[in-house]
Amino acid sequence: MSEPRTRPTAPQAETSTPPPPAVGRRPTSPLLSPTSPVVAADGTLDSPGSSNVEWPAPHPETADAPRPAPGAPPPWLPPGRIVPVAGRGEFFVRHHVHPDADAPTVLLLHGWTASADLQFIAAYRALAESYSFVAIDHRGHGRGLRTLTEFALEDAADDAAAVVRALGIDSVIAVGYSMGGPISMFLARRHPDLVAGLVEQATALEWRATLRERLVWRLLPFVGFALRSWTQPKALRVAVERMITDSSELAPYRAWFIAETMRNDAASMVEAGRALSLYDARDWARELGVPAGSLVATEDRLVRPKKQRQLATALDAIVVEVEMDHLGSIERPDQFASATVELVDAVASARSTPAGASASPSDST
Repeated sequence: MSEPRTRPTAPQAETSTPPPPAVGRRPTSPLLSPTSPVVAADGTLDSPGSSNVEWPAPHPETADAPRPAPGAPPPWLPPGRIVPVAGRGEFFVRHHVHPDADAPTVLLLHGWTASADLQFIAAYRALAESYSFVAIDHRGHGRGLRTLTEFALEDAADDAAAVVRALGIDSVIAVGYSMGGPISMFLARRHPDLVAGLVEQATALEWRATLRERLVWRLLPFVGFALRSWTQPKALRVAVERMITDSSELAPYRAWFIAETMRNDAASMVEAGRALSLYDARDWARELGVPAGSLVATEDRLVRPKKQRQLATALDAIVVEVEMDHLGSIERPDQFASATVELVDAVASARSTPAGASASPSDST
């Protein structure tokens, strides 16, 4: 297996975008009526008509602009809706439909203890310029499905597949951040007809190869205790203030970040951590056979860059390295958004490139 094809760190805000291939076409779905409820950015139900037109709203840039109320969400959140899936339940998703019906659809799969909004808030607007996308809250996370069934990565992948089909989407490029990586890979393995490509971000083939890793997972009960503690809001406030500096565009929305994080179900977080501790794709990752990209967080202290590169090698992925820690999607939003779009562009281009041809001159080292 060849070494992963690495691109240099890309901190720039703009990237070139090749013409999107004709994948991810969104036919009309008989499962969603034109009057299906839409959840506005503030969490209220709204009609689906005008919500798609107004976003993304501009961020206030002048000193005279009114500051958002405490806890108010960023104004550029895409429309949200509840998607009912027969036999599974109701799922909250953010759904942006690009005006070009042939634009590929990106499926955004967030990480452990996060939600779609917390993970991908920085990338929504950049992706919306060229792609449709669906961002789902996994079961037990954010506004995700609540169930008495113990969390399993395979179930989360099946949830995502069911939502994609319910929306009438025939193929997606799956973007998985951290825990979303294993979910995206299970999605490609269990529903290969739906997955046109993969973009893995700050994730790995496994988290159990070393004794140290196996010992760390034994601390999971303390995670559950911390999430139930009365000190959680204060701890979150300190963490968010460190992650989001005063100069960040996200700074006015720190209270929203804290409130969104507290939506998570503590028991589900422990169960999801347990599922991650057992995950190991080393025996089958190479068999997925879809175009792939990998965002390697070079300063990541949670998922070691070495592990991220091992995954990229297994998938024969195009690699973009970004100087960020594991929470870099929040700490370095511009770099994260730029790298995400660059990798989705590359995977979309590879999907439409004949076998044996190079997707881009810069793909090889």
